[in-house]
Amino acid sequence: MIISLLKKYQCDFYPILGKSFQKEDFCKIDLNVNASDLDLNAIQTYDGLDLYIQNELKKKGAKVGIGGYLEKRVLYQQSNKYKSEAENRNIHLGVDWWSEVGTEIYSPLDGKVHSFQYNDLFLDYGATIILEHELEGIVFYSLYGHLNFASLENLEKGMLIKKGEFFTSVGNRHENGGWVPHLHFQIIKDMMGKEGDFPGVTSDKYLSEFSKNCPDPNVFFVY
Repeated sequence: MIISLLKKYQCDFYPILGKSFQKEDFCKIDLNVNASDLDLNAIQTYDGLDLYIQNELKKKGAKVGIGGYLEKRVLYQQSNKYKSEAENRNIHLGVDWWSEVGTEIYSPLDGKVHSFQYNDLFLDYGATIILEHELEGIVFYSLYGHLNFASLENLEKGMLIKKGEFFTSVGNRHENGGWVPHLHFQIIKDMMGKEGDFPGVTSDKYLSEFSKNCPDPNVFFVY
């Protein structure tokens, strides 16, 4: 079980947003369709979602909002990427770290660049980096989405990224797929042959399959 393995090494992980933040700088942001105080229509616009997140951070005295694993959301209904006649993908497979543009992102453990690309559809990942890791002979991957363009410029497949190394930053809406600035962070056991991209949202139909392949990334919250 990958989560059991990760918990074994959790105390050694480097904080993903670096060491300038303290635990009290973070708060939970709930975007589930059943959240009691959520205006589901308002958050389907950039300005409405941004206002909600900023208000939540201010109310809770926090700098970064975290949440989203297996949340069912309305956020994706604006984009045809997540809709088809066969399924409606609206269940989030990663965690989001809502923070300012330019927030630095560090590798939580040693790895190497598996792949990277700019996913340019509306409400897609935008600039994306996927790292490959190995612990006790078990290979798994970490995906970082909604990044800045600049971080892709000097990357090469197979490049080593050391634990604690700064390697990318949160991008703005013009480079991150059109989103309110944040990091999408996801763990993947099997890349299923994909490079530079991997589904970050699934449907009820495929939830069991994808939740097993993409376990809870909150194990990397080590502040």
